[in-house]
Amino acid sequence: MNIKDSIEKKLSEVILNVYQLKDINLEVQENKTEFEGDFTIVTFPLVKQLKKNPESIGVELGEALTEQSDLFESFNVVKGFLNVKVQNQLFVDNFRSVNSNFDTIEKKNSTVMVEYSSPNTNKPLHLGHIRNNLLGFSVAQILKEAGHDVIKTQIINDRGIHICKSMLAWEKFGHGETPETTNTKGDKFVGNYYVEFDKNYKKEIAELVGQGVEEEQAKKDAPLIKEAQKMLLDWENGDQKVRDLWNEMNSWVYKGFNETYKRLGVDFDQVQYESNTYILGKDLIQEGLDKGVLYQKEDGSVWCDLTDEGLDQKLLLRSDGTSVYMTQDLGTAVERFKDNNIQKLIYTVGNEQDYHFQVLFKIMKKLGYSWADQLFHLSYGMVELPEGKMKSREGTVVDADDLMAEMHETARLKAIEQGKLEGLSEEAKVASYEIIGMGALKYFMLKVDPKKKMLFNPAESIEFNGNTGPFIQYTYARTQSLLAKADYQYKEVSDVALNQFEKELIMLLANYKTIVERAAEALSPALVANYVYDLAKSYNSFYQSNIILKLEDENLKRFRLNLSDLTAKTIRKSLALLGIGTVDRM
Repeated sequence: MNIKDSIEKKLSEVILNVYQLKDINLEVQENKTEFEGDFTIVTFPLVKQLKKNPESIGVELGEALTEQSDLFESFNVVKGFLNVKVQNQLFVDNFRSVNSNFDTIEKKNSTVMVEYSSPNTNKPLHLGHIRNNLLGFSVAQILKEAGHDVIKTQIINDRGIHICKSMLAWEKFGHGETPETTNTKGDKFVGNYYVEFDKNYKKEIAELVGQGVEEEQAKKDAPLIKEAQKMLLDWENGDQKVRDLWNEMNSWVYKGFNETYKRLGVDFDQVQYESNTYILGKDLIQEGLDKGVLYQKEDGSVWCDLTDEGLDQKLLLRSDGTSVYMTQDLGTAVERFKDNNIQKLIYTVGNEQDYHFQVLFKIMKKLGYSWADQLFHLSYGMVELPEGKMKSREGTVVDADDLMAEMHETARLKAIEQGKLEGLSEEAKVASYEIIGMGALKYFMLKVDPKKKMLFNPAESIEFNGNTGPFIQYTYARTQSLLAKADYQYKEVSDVALNQFEKELIMLLANYKTIVERAAEALSPALVANYVYDLAKSYNSFYQSNIILKLEDENLKRFRLNLSDLTAKTIRKSLALLGIGTVDRM
């Protein structure tokens, strides 16, 4: 229990003793005013009930708290705000407790599956995928730290007309080239042929329009699109030649994806493929028809009427018997709960799919699956760069690998400018550039509430001052430099009299587990990101305002080193929840 929790508990007891009022929760805040006191208690909610002015309530409560509890040293009342000074010993004991319990995790009897990434195999990962992957991976890490068992998963969209477009373009224009012969990363190699298809398809449309064909008709009649549609049918019918090409090109893509994932620092416990799951769900459709939850139109198509839920009617099976994405998602959800003992399934998908998931969850509920309430869409806003929106198909999407390389180079130039890595081997320098560059990228992405659309500015993200990853990493490096100079080893100390900087730092350190719980509940890494930024700021204030290494008082020196060590551990662990590494020198 942190100090704030102790105060709130004691406050409830005193209010019951003095006023015989139950379930009154007064707000307790850290005191940021110039008036003496560690915490401020807001007394205004009692004014109406007691019909007294806030000042007199503050005095009564302050007197009762200091008389009935040994937590408090003194109090003062300013305009109805009750400022209380807490006994020094409470902070010291709280620090010892936090330090000794730092690595304990209270396990919850719960397994959560988190789905993220879920790319298409016709193009490389882009800026939007970076936010998706970082968000999904970080949420998984936070849930683990909060005591849940976690399964990280993705479903790869490895079939469909878009995949056939890349395959057909390679057949027609590839001349037998491979990623190896062209020295191109596999996913980029295949993505280039997707762009090539689009370029040639547009030419064909323009030619048909030039011959007097309406544009919409030209899009349907262009030879390339007809060939791609035939290839898809051949794939579905198991044509060996098409399947062999599909397997080979997808293998190139997976190799490329895995390189990107490795550099991004994300991984998966399970992977599903749409080519295996696209037929799932057809049995569910029959089940829904039998139960009367779904209905069939005269043309044979199957629908779900969700108008009573404030939504539309949703197509689930076309008249020719082929399934739609929704059908597949229904089947995949059922399979996931059948194959895994999970209590919650989180889909990390952009907010353009909000409606899709509303419909998916409602249909699962109508079909009678009790776990339908445990499905959650972690909806996030799109990412833009200062130059504006990304453009797909034309090949001008912001490539994930290019952006990571840019962040590495920016970190390298910044490090040279700062001149702080002199004396390190070239290998160690390169590793530092990578950790700092990726830290800048990840922190900038994750400090924003997931629901918000965001503007990613690479130059701003790498700054060493302000709310950035490098600022926090620099603070960590500062602790390591201090502890190395002190030849630090943990030693217990006797009680010390604390100043305001030390108290503030202890309160923040004690909040770590509460923040993790809140972030796990809200599925928001932003809470952890902004917490660790506050912690870094607080440590820097403490560091700049207190003598440490030159202290003659050995006991106080040891305490401040212990405080620095716990701060370092908390920063490192908080950053790890965001997928961010640390360096000892910057």
